[in-house]
Amino acid sequence: MVRMGTPPGLKGLQAYVTEHQQELYRLAYSYTRSREDALDAVQEAVLKAIDKISTLRDPERLRVWLTRILVNECLTRLRRRRPAVPLEDWQEPAAPERDQDELWDLRRALAELDPKLRTVVVLRFFEDMKLEEISQVMGLPLSTVKSRLYRALAALRLDLSGREELT
Repeated sequence: MVRMGTPPGLKGLQAYVTEHQQELYRLAYSYTRSREDALDAVQEAVLKAIDKISTLRDPERLRVWLTRILVNECLTRLRRRRPAVPLEDWQEPAAPERDQDELWDLRRALAELDPKLRTVVVLRFFEDMKLEEISQVMGLPLSTVKSRLYRALAALRLDLSGREELT
């Protein structure tokens, strides 16, 4: 017998995407630094999620599951377009000059991090995810997430403290 209608998880996915579309876009933009690429990544991730919604066993894990799909889509797009987006193309609201310089230094340092390390930092501090959620999103043991976060923060600290010495 052929089932007609929507799978049980599809309505939940639709509601989640509708409610959290800005957060999904913000996450994609934090990777791609391009409005068009971020919108495309979100759209592609949602299409993949719709296609694979039947594989989601626990509806409580929808956020983690969709975030993982989106992060993977963004990383795939970044691998395809090799030259990184130049810092001059990044848009940021006006801030006092000193704050603006620090913000550029932080963005530059983040951009130079290995993508595996940058992913942990973005998810933890920009998307406010718990380490356990990051572990699920990335499909890694919690200890690996913790060590990557430690290494990323150490690299950022070293990079930014070196910058301060130059000024």
